[in-house]
Amino acid sequence: MQCFLKAPAGLRGLAATFVLLVSVALPAAHAQAPQAPEIAARSYLLLDVTANQILAAKDIDSPVEPASLTKLMTEYLVFDALKSKKITLQQTFGVSPRAWKMPGSRMFIDPKMQVPVEDLIKGMIVQSGNDATMALAEGVGGTAEHFVELMNQQAKALGMKSTSYKNPEGLTEAGHITTARDLSILSTRLMSDFPDYIGYSAIKKYRYPGTPATNDTNRNTLLFRDPTVDGLKTGHTNAAGYCMIATAKREFPNLGADGKPGGRRLLAIVLGTTSDSARATESQKLLNWGYTAFEAVKLFDAGQAVVTPAVWKGKDAVVKLGRPEAIVVAVTAGSASKLKTQVARPEPLVAPFKKGQPVGSLKIMLGDNPTPMAEVPLVALETVEEAGILGRAWDSIRLWIK
Repeated sequence: MQCFLKAPAGLRGLAATFVLLVSVALPAAHAQAPQAPEIAARSYLLLDVTANQILAAKDIDSPVEPASLTKLMTEYLVFDALKSKKITLQQTFGVSPRAWKMPGSRMFIDPKMQVPVEDLIKGMIVQSGNDATMALAEGVGGTAEHFVELMNQQAKALGMKSTSYKNPEGLTEAGHITTARDLSILSTRLMSDFPDYIGYSAIKKYRYPGTPATNDTNRNTLLFRDPTVDGLKTGHTNAAGYCMIATAKREFPNLGADGKPGGRRLLAIVLGTTSDSARATESQKLLNWGYTAFEAVKLFDAGQAVVTPAVWKGKDAVVKLGRPEAIVVAVTAGSASKLKTQVARPEPLVAPFKKGQPVGSLKIMLGDNPTPMAEVPLVALETVEEAGILGRAWDSIRLWIK
């Protein structure tokens, strides 16, 4: 079964008032998407994280060397070990000769030290220390080789289909590759899965006591230029060029709840630029364009019922379908009033339903184009238990007659 919901003209929030239409025929014609700015990079991707929509992209499935963007997967496994309490922030790891001798960017730790996990994390993220990264990999995985196995297993579990890791730090090695699309998957999951730890990416300055004072500045220069930028990582090798994954969160009144503004997060991935300044400039260009060329429209609040269809053989007469998080879509600036939504779901709906169980989807169209610009799975917001024997028997008769 399909039912259509059309947004009233002129509403930017589009939060709750919708008119139910039946079997609307939708002629074609999408509004022209805004032209992305010229970006001087081998590949790039701009993702509206809040709406889960790609706003601009170039060669996002082309294999590239990730350089120190590799450390995001090392972060993921370290944060997972912290979350599952396999390690603690206060726990110390030794520094092996292998970690001490790592080339490239360094935290400047040595085998005489026992370094707390939290300091190693800061050294890996802020200073992009290959020595800190190796110490963490050996501390969590036992050996660097086993840790790399875990990295590849996690990449597969996250759906990073074009990624292969050969080391935990990102130095050039044959077969050590990823794509912009896979990096967007890793980055968004890193932020959503570990909100308690992702804040390390926003640290501007850090150095471990006794190490060079000049080695204290985060390579992500956008942290110093744009107060809304709070991550994530830079990378550079001769083969990879200068790379950056930058994320920003800016407040918008129409995305909020209870009279408070809500945050809209964008993620810019820029790979293979020619210099440190170029990767920052191109990333900033993408972020600013994404915030101005597109507007985010909240269609439904978190936990708000999109539809409340009738249920058969249940203790409750209806089931509320929606999302536990707000449903947001990014559209070309000025086109919010052209949004239409369409619910597709099974019919009849027969209990029981568990809270969080997928039941249909919300298709979002722009203008008169019948092709959805986005499709959001809908879930049962509350559990609907099966009715008793008499209730089920009565509904069976009603369904048979129907």
